[in-house]
Amino acid sequence: MGRRVLLIEDEPNIIEAISFILTRDGWTVHTHADGMTAIERIRAMPPDVVILDVMLPGRSGFDILRDLRADPQTAALPVMMLTARGQTKDRELAEKLGVSRFMTKPFSNAEVLENVRALAEP
Repeated sequence: MGRRVLLIEDEPNIIEAISFILTRDGWTVHTHADGMTAIERIRAMPPDVVILDVMLPGRSGFDILRDLRADPQTAALPVMMLTARGQTKDRELAEKLGVSRFMTKPFSNAEVLENVRALAEP
């Protein structure tokens, strides 16, 4: 059973860290860095879990999450949001929009693995 994660993030160090953590755990990690084309990327090859940064070039993670939840094809897709700004209002907006999990940067390797594994469970 192949488990696939789509990491939508534009920070190379974060991409490298999360890809390493999840690949070592047996995940196939695909990456995408552009907010404007993220929805098309998700629809073209739906992953088991999406890890979505809040601040992306072109479009925010909040806008992308809103579109995912509005589309019946992607409404149930597990989405974990990442943000460097761990403000309460960001978390509240993400929850209002239907985020599955919310993590702030910096994060621990164990926290990433625990959240992604939990999201992938049927």
